[in-house]
Amino acid sequence: MEKTKILEKVFKVFLIFVPLSLFAEYTHSSPIAIFVLASLAIIPLAKFIGESTEEISAYTGPALGGLLNATFGNATELIISFFSLQAGLTEMVKASITGSIIGNLLLILGMAFFFGGLGKDEQKFNTTAAKTSASTLFLATAAIVMPAVFVLTSENPSAETIETLSIAVSVIMAVSYLASLLFSLHTHKHLYTVDTSECVARWSVKKSVSILLASTVTVAVMSEILVGSIEPLAESFGWTELFIGMIFIAIIGNAAEHVSAITIAIKDRMDLSLQIAIGSTTQIAMFVVPVLVFTSYFFKNPMNLIFTTFELAAIVSAVLMVKSIIEDGKSNWFEGLQLLGTYGIMVVVSFLHP
Repeated sequence: MEKTKILEKVFKVFLIFVPLSLFAEYTHSSPIAIFVLASLAIIPLAKFIGESTEEISAYTGPALGGLLNATFGNATELIISFFSLQAGLTEMVKASITGSIIGNLLLILGMAFFFGGLGKDEQKFNTTAAKTSASTLFLATAAIVMPAVFVLTSENPSAETIETLSIAVSVIMAVSYLASLLFSLHTHKHLYTVDTSECVARWSVKKSVSILLASTVTVAVMSEILVGSIEPLAESFGWTELFIGMIFIAIIGNAAEHVSAITIAIKDRMDLSLQIAIGSTTQIAMFVVPVLVFTSYFFKNPMNLIFTTFELAAIVSAVLMVKSIIEDGKSNWFEGLQLLGTYGIMVVVSFLHP
């Protein structure tokens, strides 16, 4: 409980970076200063978006709460991606999607298994729910991989064909995600035995909605500032859109959620920790990706589902690695270390990738 209170205070202190990033933007500070300050400002705001959504869910019940979580759970990533698409940074958006997927599966789940497993022989979780989540991940992986395979195995497919393919696959992904919500929240909710005894509202509905709206609007402002600093930052340091999107943007958007998954694992509540990590990955692949594809047509450069070979290899490797570890319903600190090692390899490759 004491550690939780300390973390709460840390997130509140981080709010000081909101006015600091605004000051840096309007005084035309260096791109690195603007990028760092805006990134640090987004972290506590993402935390408040998630927390206010949970508070509202305590009033609405699990079914509507699940939809709210799907809508606002990845609001930070969506907002940053919207501004990136508007700026024409389509490849960086795809890289951030890849980074969010491998970050949740390898970095966050790895840290949850590692720190949760310290001092314990093993930790157990619901095998059926874990396997169901893994199957949904495979569907999402197929949806991301097959368009690229189509392009590689076709002779000069037209831009119209690629656009049609991307939209069609996005529709299937969105429908499948809605079906997975129906499965987990209604028809087979007994398979998801997450402890809800602590899900008691601490805020009023008015306070929850106010914080949610204020945090979302502020994230939008910070995201616009952040995206505006990316191109000059990349030129200064020689970083690629792949590295910035896959590592930095992905971690920034998920930082608060990552802390929650790790602290919950330390408390030995592995079902909930696993649901946060894998559930967030599923949301990104099957909810965020279709939304970005649809909305990208309002900008100059529409986004398709043709990911690079490296991005595809990273996603497939992460999904297979996690599936092999969770299918026995047990975890330990060494398996966490293996996931972290895999993520470290991908960070190095993305940094050196031309």
